[in-house]
Amino acid sequence: MSVNRRSFLATGAAAALMPTLMPVRPARAATGLSVVATTGMIADAARTILGDLGEVRALMGPGVDPHAFRQTRSDIVAMTRADLTLYHGLYLEAQMEEFLQNLARRRAVVPVADGLGRDRLLSHPDYDGKFDPHVWMVPDIWTDVVAAISAALIDAAPEGEVALTARTEAYQAQVKALQDYAETVLSTVPEEARVLVTAHDAFSYFGRAYGFEVLGIQGISTESEAGLNRIRDLVDTLVDRKIGAVFVETSVSDRNMRALIEGAAARGHKVEIGGELFSDAMGEPGTYEGTYPGMIDHNVTTIARALGGTPPDRGMMGKLAAGI
Repeated sequence: MSVNRRSFLATGAAAALMPTLMPVRPARAATGLSVVATTGMIADAARTILGDLGEVRALMGPGVDPHAFRQTRSDIVAMTRADLTLYHGLYLEAQMEEFLQNLARRRAVVPVADGLGRDRLLSHPDYDGKFDPHVWMVPDIWTDVVAAISAALIDAAPEGEVALTARTEAYQAQVKALQDYAETVLSTVPEEARVLVTAHDAFSYFGRAYGFEVLGIQGISTESEAGLNRIRDLVDTLVDRKIGAVFVETSVSDRNMRALIEGAAARGHKVEIGGELFSDAMGEPGTYEGTYPGMIDHNVTTIARALGGTPPDRGMMGKLAAGI
C-alpha cells in the first residue's frame, strides 16, 4: 500500500469519528478534567500541575519517536473525548498535525510550544520554513512551555486556578533547579572535549545553551536519512579530532552510531558509546528518568561524565539509576 493511500485511510478514519464530537466545553466527568498530551514531557508537566483535579493520558511512551508517530484509533477516541488535548507543535508531531488542526476546530486543543518567541528558536537548513522543535532540552526555554501548559489547564478548569497556580510555581522551581545544575555540571567538561555526537539533531538548543558543538548523523527529524557521505565525514571528524565518545538515543536506532564506531576503529581510533540519552521520549513510567526532571538530569550527568566532567555520582538529586 502506498504512503499516500495509508495517509488517506488514516485521515478517513479520523474524519469518520469527527461527527461524534461534542462542543468545546462539554460537562466534565466527576473524576475531573480529562487531558490528553502527545509527548511524555508535556504529560509530566500537565500531570504534576493538574494533581488531583483530573487525569492526564500520554500518547507517546518510552522509546517512541514523535516525528514518525501516527495516532491509532484508540488515540483518536481519547482525544475526541478529552476536555483538553495538549500537543507540542513546531511540527514535532508531523504525522499528526493535520488531525490535530482539524480537531482544534471542535475541541480544546493547544500547541504548547508554538507561542515561544522566535528569538528563542533555532532554524535548520534541512527544515525549510520551520523551527527546531527540541526546545525541552534546555530547561530555561522549557519553562515558557510549562507556562503555556499551565495557562491551558487554568483556562479549562478555572475553578482550580489557585491550586493549579501553586503547583505550577513548584514545578517551575524544579525546572529552574535543572537549569542551574546543567550550567554548573556541564561547565566542568574541558573546553576541547565539548563535542556531542548523537543519532539525530535533537541537541542543538543544548549545544547553544551550554557551549557544546553538536554533530548529529541525521537531521532534525528522524525521518531524514543518514547518507554514507555524512557517516564518512563524521568518522573523519572523530579520528582527526580524537573524539572518544558518541551517544545513542533511546528513541532512535543505534545502527548508524555503530557504523561510526566501526569506521573509526578501521582507522585505528577507538570510540566508545558514552551513554544512552533521552532525546524525544523520557524513561520508563514510575522511574525518576520517566519524569522531565529525571530525563534532563540523566542527560546532563551522562554527557558530563562521558566527556571528562565531574558530575555527582547519582545526579542532581541522587536519584539516577546506578551505573549510568
